[in-house]
Amino acid sequence: MNVAWEESGWEQLAPGVGRLRLPGWDATTGLAVGTDAALLYDTGSTLREGAGIRARTRTLLGGRRVTHIALSHPHFDHVLGTAAFAGAEVYGAVGMAELLTRDAAGLYEDAVRHGVAAAEAAEAVDLLVAPRHAVSGEVTLDLGGLRVLLANAGPGHTAHDLAMLVPGSPAVVFCGDLVEESGEPQAGPDAVPARWPAALDRLLALGGEDALYVPGHGAVVDAAFVRAQRDALAARSGGS
Repeated sequence: MNVAWEESGWEQLAPGVGRLRLPGWDATTGLAVGTDAALLYDTGSTLREGAGIRARTRTLLGGRRVTHIALSHPHFDHVLGTAAFAGAEVYGAVGMAELLTRDAAGLYEDAVRHGVAAAEAAEAVDLLVAPRHAVSGEVTLDLGGLRVLLANAGPGHTAHDLAMLVPGSPAVVFCGDLVEESGEPQAGPDAVPARWPAALDRLLALGGEDALYVPGHGAVVDAAFVRAQRDALAARSGGS
């Protein structure tokens, strides 16, 4: 690497692991870097935002490219920058690719409703790259000296929630919008509230008590925060 994480705009969380907090919706994109490959977790809300993430990634990696992408769930602010990363292998929870292909109009409408310029939303949706690799349980990727685990952790925030665990000291769990810190967890029409607490139990089992948990929006949290959010969601849905 040519520069330190912070010098290229990243927040380093553990050796080979960092994240960016993006403007607008305070969404997070994560990065795991090995000697042979680099995996990006979520790609931003537009092609322009994706290109900005790509530029910061190349600065950090001395010109190396992102080789793998994991998409946390099929909402516009996490997926519409994917086409900025040509040639990357894209992973998503099983069923996500079909949903994105089937509901491109809904993705566009959601982006515009939340403030993305219509022309930018249309361009990103037209060029949208759906996941080629469907994760139905767990998949481990070896990036060269760094292994990451992709886990189909939902349903919860949506029917297609994909988490990422990077083991280490500390372990880092990228949660997508199963966990939110900068606001209350958002339960839209595609949420599955009754099963959301169980998804958070799976995240806690993945990371354990000492892990760092990276929400889809907001600051990094600990296991106690995730457990408290889990209990609040369970109370809201009438579960246990």
